[in-house]
Amino acid sequence: MMKSVCLVIVIQALWIVSAETPAYIKQCRRDDPKLVDCFIGAIEHLKPYLANGIPDIQLPSVEPFKMDTLALQLTEGPQGYKITLKNMEAFGASNFQVKSLKLSDGSEPFKAKIVMPKLKIEAKYTSSGVLLILPASGGGDFHANFEGVSADLTGKTSKHAAKGGNYLHIDALSLVLDVKDVKMSISGAFNNNRILLEATNLFLRENSQVVLEAMQAQLQKKLASEFGKLANQLLKNVPIEQFYVD
Repeated sequence: MMKSVCLVIVIQALWIVSAETPAYIKQCRRDDPKLVDCFIGAIEHLKPYLANGIPDIQLPSVEPFKMDTLALQLTEGPQGYKITLKNMEAFGASNFQVKSLKLSDGSEPFKAKIVMPKLKIEAKYTSSGVLLILPASGGGDFHANFEGVSADLTGKTSKHAAKGGNYLHIDALSLVLDVKDVKMSISGAFNNNRILLEATNLFLRENSQVVLEAMQAQLQKKLASEFGKLANQLLKNVPIEQFYVD
């Protein structure tokens, strides 16, 4: 009789754990010889949820993926051309593929490589200085299309107990971005002065890689910071135990 009661309790407990596992979590077996592949599948399982957001855990949609400000010095000198990008929105971040994953081991960090076929960035911009001998101070809309985007992520995690479970936290995250092709342009600037618009867009067409290099260090830090915040918002709401099925 006692064994039957214990069995019922165990079955009920397992059913509760299963029922409480959110739909956005794809579980893996701890003893799976291809555990890393399972985790990669679990990460990619999140894509539609990241695209739409997860209101239950206050996780915002990554479409668009929002960033604040980048300040760029594009040419040198006292009248050097400067651009400030604000209210940046990136589209296409949820359409990623995990190419590789190395789990953290002791003090060793985790590493991952993700790729995105396309990433479109829209922002408001202001500029100052001289460009191609023309005074080019003004503001308008900035557009960029990145193709062949890859990001190498390196991070460190810690584990802590809370709310009856164990939780992961990403303590540090760095990101190295590589973009195969980039196209940039502006619109709605200089009161639609055709000469200034064409001069600025000519500069951006011919120097898109230079502009990307100028923004890359800041962009990488901001992306790493925002990715870390999103990941931790998920991790603080899902105990480690729910990532596994025994």
